[in-house]
Amino acid sequence: MNPQTTQMLHDLVSRKIVPGVSYAMLHHGQLQAETLGARQLIPEKEPLIPGLYYDVASLTKVVGTTPVILQLVETGQIGLDQEIKQLLPRFQDDKVTIRHLLTHTSAIGGYIPNRDQLDGPDLLTAIYQQLHSGPLLGKKVVYSDINMILLGQIIERFYKRPVQDVITSEVLKPLGLTESTFRPPRTECVPTEFDPQRGGLIQGSVHDPKAASLGKQCGSAGLFMTLNDLLKYCQWLLGQFLPNTVLSEKTVLSLFADQTTLKNGGRSLGFDLRYTPQGTACLYHTGFTGTFLLVDRKEQDALAVLTNRIHPSAANLQFLKARDQLVLQYLREKGH
Repeated sequence: MNPQTTQMLHDLVSRKIVPGVSYAMLHHGQLQAETLGARQLIPEKEPLIPGLYYDVASLTKVVGTTPVILQLVETGQIGLDQEIKQLLPRFQDDKVTIRHLLTHTSAIGGYIPNRDQLDGPDLLTAIYQQLHSGPLLGKKVVYSDINMILLGQIIERFYKRPVQDVITSEVLKPLGLTESTFRPPRTECVPTEFDPQRGGLIQGSVHDPKAASLGKQCGSAGLFMTLNDLLKYCQWLLGQFLPNTVLSEKTVLSLFADQTTLKNGGRSLGFDLRYTPQGTACLYHTGFTGTFLLVDRKEQDALAVLTNRIHPSAANLQFLKARDQLVLQYLREKGH
């Protein structure tokens, strides 16, 4: 299936761009999946085996936080174009809406000194008091974790529980994603970075420093998944698996279109968009740790890729270029 894309996935390992890859491709119900390479390189090299948990980083935003927010929209508890200050009075800006946060067009900026050293409550206070939108509000897409952290706070306002507990009860359990968790078994996790300041090998705990500080209150990162569960999630977006669970099919279908205010930002609600040569919009999202998914509902295609590209070091820019080339090749090739 898609032999050139498949070769590029193999090349990620053979060219030592990443230690290992677990991937799955779907086409009209047909599945191709492989696990290649190493689980880790240091302190000693270990082979990668199927079924391990990956820190999926920002895929948390679309697997967890976005669906819960859209549930609140479906039930009429919030509106896409509602100002978030109505829901989060501590936030200093009265112009930013739910749609701005979901499409990363909030233009929220500002400086938080020693951000990664703050504990959870102090970090949230700093976000509320020191950040605000700028002149590009609604006009330009600027991807930021802060958008999803604020959406997580909105979820907590309604549920009176930490956002990660809500994601577990409202998304993971209904979809039967039993191999997705915020508290994975350490020995069954693919390690991320080797960081002496954090005690060496980061394994089974979230890599992102903001997520580490916020703990259960983080809606931007923190989820661990296996390839099997990420594949189920892609099948759900394709309408092949438990349709009308978690969200209505109408809402899921609405994701496959530009949802920015000006309809020209190339972003949907939560998701980035990528387009086939024929102009079909596909859902796309990446994670800092080396994860990404791409879903084409019209052609019933999906690509789910899990790597530990930040092992042993996060300074791996070669992967980013290779990933972008791989996605372009996949979009070209799958149409044939």
